[in-house]
Amino acid sequence: MSDTLLKYLPEHSVPLCFELIKANHVHLKIVNERVTRHGDYRRERDGSHIITVNFSQNKYRFLITLIHEIAHLVAFEKFGRNIKPHGDEWKLTFQRLMVPFIRPEIFPNQLLPLIARHFRNPKASSDTDATLALALKQFDPENDKHYVFEIPYGSTFRIHNGKIFKKIAQRTKRYECLEISSGKTYLFNPNAEVELLPS
Repeated sequence: MSDTLLKYLPEHSVPLCFELIKANHVHLKIVNERVTRHGDYRRERDGSHIITVNFSQNKYRFLITLIHEIAHLVAFEKFGRNIKPHGDEWKLTFQRLMVPFIRPEIFPNQLLPLIARHFRNPKASSDTDATLALALKQFDPENDKHYVFEIPYGSTFRIHNGKIFKKIAQRTKRYECLEISSGKTYLFNPNAEVELLPS
């Protein structure tokens, strides 16, 4: 399994990840990219633990996602099934599991301070941390996608399902965007990846 993990993870993180997977009896599945989430954890009726992580050519995002999902498993096992999925127990577990990985052998120097800051109070998704998301994006393969927060007001963009929107305003944490075909307004996460259309 270590050889398989090496395709997806930073080299020096593989032994630690392998131990976590083995110790927690995780059945890891790597799946095609899903738009709505990077990973998923579920406990089967027979007690087995299934973690799915999106295939990603970005080894650093893959690592953060894998530890995020293992933290769900460990938190539920330790604190019970009634805790909030991204509550205090999960945050503490995620922080504790992530600490051994926050070092220069695993993450590039430009990511280390951003990751350290993020893990003081980890969010339900690293995507909601705009600074970290933008820094991680540098390690993605080249593509024509932009984050909503990067594009100018008044510009039009297409999302994964083909619908076209215009960015019109900012609310506290999200952006109001007008769907061109229906005239309805929708709220977008700052880090939603979209295809900018020529104006």
